[in-house]
Amino acid sequence: MSAHGSPTVIYAALAGNLAIAVTKFAAALWTGSSAMLSEGVHSLVDTANQGLLLLGLKRAARPASVRHPFGHGIEIYFWAFVVAMLIFALGGAVSIYEGIHKLADPRPMEDAWVAFATLIISMVIEALSFRVAYRELRSAYPDISAWQAIRRSKDPSVFAVLCEDAAALVGLAIALVSVGAAYAFDAPAFDAAGSIAIGLVLVLVAIFLSRETLSLITGEAASPETREEVRRILLADPRVAAAPELLTMHLGPSEILLAASIDIRDDLDGAAVEQTARDLAARIEAAHPEITRVFLRPIPLRDAATAPKAGAA
Repeated sequence: MSAHGSPTVIYAALAGNLAIAVTKFAAALWTGSSAMLSEGVHSLVDTANQGLLLLGLKRAARPASVRHPFGHGIEIYFWAFVVAMLIFALGGAVSIYEGIHKLADPRPMEDAWVAFATLIISMVIEALSFRVAYRELRSAYPDISAWQAIRRSKDPSVFAVLCEDAAALVGLAIALVSVGAAYAFDAPAFDAAGSIAIGLVLVLVAIFLSRETLSLITGEAASPETREEVRRILLADPRVAAAPELLTMHLGPSEILLAASIDIRDDLDGAAVEQTARDLAARIEAAHPEITRVFLRPIPLRDAATAPKAGAA
């Protein structure tokens, strides 16, 4: 995986969603199914979302400049937030509107077997895409649950795609049930209700993704485990008396900025203090390659009480 995200996961999802979108729209036109049309819109939105995530990866990989001295890694979070908004507006809202419209003007479904075949094929393709994203997530977080891994992941190219694929599988299951009920009972209202249910699922996923990406955009700290390990490295050095302040911020999925205030023994001269700072930075970067920027500020311990406490581990 690159420092800015995993393009393999996005390409897999893009190929799958594009193929599924074309199939669903063709089936919706053939059968007149509202739930199938909602699923087509859903897949089309997901396809556009993959394109936006790829754009975000490309822009996030741009090198640092005078205007952006820490690089552009955070930009991937902005595009992931845009993706969440598109899922909400173009996926969820349109599906709900289509379902309400179908309830007001119900029309019988034609050739339901086309819808069933399309949904089953779509579920197979979507499951393959989901598997790619799931494996990527589990490879990064093998020792915790999938839900905890999603919450802890800082890579929207993985957790956003995984959430989209999970929502797609749930939506397909809903569509399969609603289309089946509409056909079995000759009641188009079931099809319309399926469209509304799919829209609600997408709205919930969009809200979750927007909250996760907004937290990253506004400067989310490294994990508590990472902060604690960094603190241990600092305090393990006999030249360091205390580390009263330790601040971290994600500059990208695999890029972390670290700023720490440390109290170095008073009997060390200026050269020794500089060497201590260099040694500590090297140890931290060796233990945590994702920490790409290290800023250490030696301060007397008596000044620790006046140091800002926000973000301290």
